[in-house]
Amino acid sequence: MRCPVCGHDEDRVVDSRATKDNSAVRRRRECMKCNHRFTTYEYVEHRPLMVVKKDGRREHYSREKILNGLLRACEKRPVPMETLERLVDEVEKATCNRIRDEIPTQEIGNEIMLRLAEIDQVAYVRFASVYRDFKDVTQFLDELRGLLEGKG
Repeated sequence: MRCPVCGHDEDRVVDSRATKDNSAVRRRRECMKCNHRFTTYEYVEHRPLMVVKKDGRREHYSREKILNGLLRACEKRPVPMETLERLVDEVEKATCNRIRDEIPTQEIGNEIMLRLAEIDQVAYVRFASVYRDFKDVTQFLDELRGLLEGKG
């Protein structure tokens, strides 16, 4: 590990512990040359997860894309950023941590909508209108009826 201050590549580990969620190891290091202390994190390297789109195309899974879609759906709504980040974490745990290399966008979208309906119904309808690609007002009304009846 290279020291961020002097660039020396020898250090010693002063302290090592797991993060709160046990997803990484946090290490405090000390440079052997300038004695500067710094922190590093060690994560498990996962194989790249591919997302299968509706038209059959495949692309790399992107947490940012999900979060951006949620931000658009929640625009001008009283939904804190922490809530959206927690939602994305839950969706990732529910879908992406399964042992496989590909996941259909439909599975991800369904998990998002399931949770979003409980957080904010307006944001849910906004997300559903894009995700389900409503073609006319009838489909929109059907979704609203389902939401009001508790089907989501």
